[in-house]
Amino acid sequence: MKGFLLLCLLPLFGGQRSSACPHLCSCHHNQVDCSRRSLTSSSLPTSFPAGTTSLHLHDNRLTSFPNGLLDDLTSLRSVSLHGNPWECDCSVLYLRAWLLRQPPALTSHLGVNCSSPLGLRGRLVVYLTEKEVLESCHYWYWDLALVSQVCLFVFVLLQAALLVALILFLKRFERLSKEARRTREENLTAGESLRENVYAPFKDSSI
Repeated sequence: MKGFLLLCLLPLFGGQRSSACPHLCSCHHNQVDCSRRSLTSSSLPTSFPAGTTSLHLHDNRLTSFPNGLLDDLTSLRSVSLHGNPWECDCSVLYLRAWLLRQPPALTSHLGVNCSSPLGLRGRLVVYLTEKEVLESCHYWYWDLALVSQVCLFVFVLLQAALLVALILFLKRFERLSKEARRTREENLTAGESLRENVYAPFKDSSI
C-alpha cells in the first residue's frame, strides 16, 4: 500500500526543481559556482536550485544554452557568463532573448561575446540584431535543404529503377508464359499427330 502511494505521489514531485547542488558545481547558501569546470553545452547541468540568487558559469567551454534553462530562477540576481566560446547562430537566440529581458542593473551580458561565426566574432551577444543571428542560420538551413533534396533525388531514382526492373520482369514473364503456352500447344498437336499415325494402320486394316 505504501509503495502504491509513493507511485501516486511521484508525478506530483517529479516536476519540481531539485534543491540539490548540481554535479560538478559547488554551492554555498543560494550561490551556485560552476565556473572553471570545463563544462560544455552537453555537460551543463539541466537545472539549478530554485532559490539560486547567484550563478557562476564563466570560464567554461559553453557554446550555447538549452532553451528555458534560466526561466524558473526567479530569485536570480547575478549571473557570470564570460569566458565562454559562444556560437552566435540559431542556438544563441535563447541566450540573447534572456539577456534582453534582464534589468540594466544585472550585468550578465558583460563578456558574453561571440566566438563564431567569423563575421560576428567579438560582438556582444546582447547587442546582436535578430537579422544578424538569422542570417548566420541560413547556412545551416541551406545545408539541410540541400541534403534533403539530394536524398529525395536518390529516392526518386531508386523508385524509378525499381519500376523499370518490375516492368522488365513482367515483360520477361509474359514472354516466357507465351513460349511455355506455345510449347504446350505444339506438344499437344504433336501428340495428336502421333496418335493418328499410330492408329492409322488399324483403321486401314479394319476397312
